Amino acid sequence: MEADELLMLVADGDQKAFEELYGLVSGPVFGLVRRVVRDPAQSEEVAQEVLLELWRSAARFDPRRGSALSWVLTLAHRRAVDRVRSARAAGERERREARRAHHPAFDQVLEEVEAGLEREWVRRCLDRLTALQRQSVTLAYYDGYTYREVAERLSLPLGTVKTRMRDGLSRLRDCLGGAA
Repeated sequence: MEADELLMLVADGDQKAFEELYGLVSGPVFGLVRRVVRDPAQSEEVAQEVLLELWRSAARFDPRRGSALSWVLTLAHRRAVDRVRSARAAGERERREARRAHHPAFDQVLEEVEAGLEREWVRRCLDRLTALQRQSVTLAYYDGYTYREVAERLSLPLGTVKTRMRDGLSRLRDCLGGAA
C-alpha cells in the first residue's frame, strides 16, 4: 500500500495501517529531524513526537494538497525547527540570567582614588602642552567640539587646528605613556 492510502486508514484508527506507515516514514522523518536538530538524543525525541502526532492528527491530511510523505515531512520539519528555536531561546535566557546574577566585586573607594590619580596625571600632562595645543585639545575632548567646530570657534584654519591637535595628542601620549 502507498503512504497516502495508509494515512487515510490511520485517520480511521487502523493500528495495522499505522504500523506499515511507521515503517515507511520513520527513516525519512528521523533523517530530516537529525539534519535540523543535530543532537542524536533530541532527534530521536522529536521524531517520536512527530510519529505520535501523525497518529493523532492523521485525519487532518488532505490528499488533494499533496502526498502523505510530504505532509509527514512537513510536520517533522516544523517540529524540528521548533525544538531548535526552543533550545536557543532557553540558552539565551540562561545566559541573560547568568549575566544578571554576576555581580563583580566593586571597591568604590579604590575606584575613586584611582580615578582621582588618573585625573591628576592628565592635568599634569595637559599643563605640559603649549597654551594653543591645550586650548584645542580641551575644546575637542572635554567640550566635545569637532575639529571643524574648534577651528571656527578659534577663528583658525582647519589645517592649523589639526596640526595643533596632532602635536598636542602626541605629547599627551608620550606623557601618559608612563601611566600605563
